[in-house]
Amino acid sequence: MIVEIPGRETLEIKDIVFDYNGTIAIDGKLIGDVSKNINELSSSFNFYVITADTYGTVKKELENTNCKVITIPALSQDMAKLNFVKELGLNTCLSVGNGRNDKLMLKETILGIAILQDEGLCTETLLNSDILVKSIFDVFAFLKDSNRLIATLRN
Repeated sequence: MIVEIPGRETLEIKDIVFDYNGTIAIDGKLIGDVSKNINELSSSFNFYVITADTYGTVKKELENTNCKVITIPALSQDMAKLNFVKELGLNTCLSVGNGRNDKLMLKETILGIAILQDEGLCTETLLNSDILVKSIFDVFAFLKDSNRLIATLRN
């Protein structure tokens, strides 16, 4: 996806990195229709879910979803997430999260989206993001219609 945004650099998005809990899942359970949306968009983007898997449910919940699950250790999660997006390439990666451990990846990727759903949003993460959304489905809407990104980010 290439998006030309007036007054800002052109975005080329290849990789989408989602935090799990609070972002695409609530209390360890995948939010309804997340898998369907990822599967619909997986021919256009590479999807990754990065998590410490607090509830131990991520692999089962995502077993029929076209994404790669990255499990990280419980310690230094913010650095593990940052290092992962650096490996993918910061200039073509969109990241989405809500927790304090997401703040670095949201700050450094070409586009960082903070999400405020049932599990809340860390203020530091919000301040490191480019966009705030109220639902994971708002992120999918951006990916399906780049005009929404343009309207939100243009100068």
